[in-house]
Amino acid sequence: MKIATFNCNSVRARLPVILRWLKKEDPDILALQEIKVQTDLFPREPFEDLGYHCEVRGRKSYAGVATISKKPPDEVNAGFRDGDESEWSRLLACRWGRLHVINTYVPQGREMESEHFQYKLEWFDRFRKMLDVNYTKRQRVLWTGDFNVAPEPRDVYDSKRLMGHVDHNPEVFKALEKVRQWGFIDLFRKFHPDDNDVYSYWDYRGGNTFAANRGWRVDHIYVTNSLAKKAVSCDIDSEPRGWEKPSDHTFMVAEFDVET
Repeated sequence: MKIATFNCNSVRARLPVILRWLKKEDPDILALQEIKVQTDLFPREPFEDLGYHCEVRGRKSYAGVATISKKPPDEVNAGFRDGDESEWSRLLACRWGRLHVINTYVPQGREMESEHFQYKLEWFDRFRKMLDVNYTKRQRVLWTGDFNVAPEPRDVYDSKRLMGHVDHNPEVFKALEKVRQWGFIDLFRKFHPDDNDVYSYWDYRGGNTFAANRGWRVDHIYVTNSLAKKAVSCDIDSEPRGWEKPSDHTFMVAEFDVET
């Protein structure tokens, strides 16, 4: 089974890139973030033509997540399920049998001193509480998406320069680590424990950051131990970042010796 994640930065603008990659890699499940389109305007037909089912939670020109899969999920939930429905377009949880896939687009935070950054920290806290209420670490749980956190110095091209950014600072490291300690394993690091300079995001600004590899690893696949034991690989496919009209992110993909 192959599961992938991609912050597409507008699904309609990036549709040729996504479809090209799907035809090349043929994943069972693809989690998309920042689709930037209302749910009812999501371009379902091209995905359905390739044999995929689409679960979509989108807003006009803002955030939005979609999970496309070869098999329709047995269960779907959006948001934190805590009575506050404001985050339904940032968190989409689907279940296929014993497999749970949680697709998230974590708030970016804007500026360190802003209320938006405080909300980002609170978001991680709410996410941890959601896990405590709805899951156990003995289950096969996969959490993926754009976490908007580069958690280690080697996860950015220049940690000394970038330390203090909303995606790379001690407060957000601590917030993500609290969630990871619930029972998650960073699957990329399981297979690439010593790799440096491997990124999933290259800013559009500042010249050709992709060619210079001035990147960030902010997209992740975290799994519980029962799923990590079944993992075969986890890699970042940087090639699509060099395709025509790319997203500023690229695809991350993991393979498992399990079936949905």
